Amino acid sequence: MKHKIIMYLFIFSVLLLIFQYVNSKNIIDKYETDIVTVKAQLSESEKTVKSLEEQNFEMSYFNIDRNEDALTYFEAQGYNTEKLIPAILDGLYSMNDYEGDDHPIVPYVSMTDSKLLINKIRILNHKWIIANFTDGEFWGEIFVSYEIDDNNQLKYKLVEYLMYPTIN
Repeated sequence: MKHKIIMYLFIFSVLLLIFQYVNSKNIIDKYETDIVTVKAQLSESEKTVKSLEEQNFEMSYFNIDRNEDALTYFEAQGYNTEKLIPAILDGLYSMNDYEGDDHPIVPYVSMTDSKLLINKIRILNHKWIIANFTDGEFWGEIFVSYEIDDNNQLKYKLVEYLMYPTIN
């Protein structure tokens, strides 16, 4: 009887060990599969990030923040570019606050009940700005040159403009 109990305990122990081995192997295999999947996703994500960084660099090429020559031009004249660039932007945005139908720099009149407003501005360099405008229904863009006169006043001059045609 004692031999049978020992034999049953031995068989039970072996079965328990086999069960634990198979279970552990399945868990390890699943983890290895998950690791391979995560590494593949990480590799794809890194490629996407690198592509987006390159695209962002290309898109920000015509931007005064990346144009050392334009910044140096202002600094050589004694201007603090950290204050000047927001002042240039604010000067154009402040033109959105106007009375009547005629925008101070946009050469069009609103064709809706709303006013024409400048939405986005990109300062290209130390002389040029591009901006878009809308009245909520119609859109266009303006190309503006600017300079700082002897009295340290910003002067804007409209160079070119366009209104996108409506599609019916």
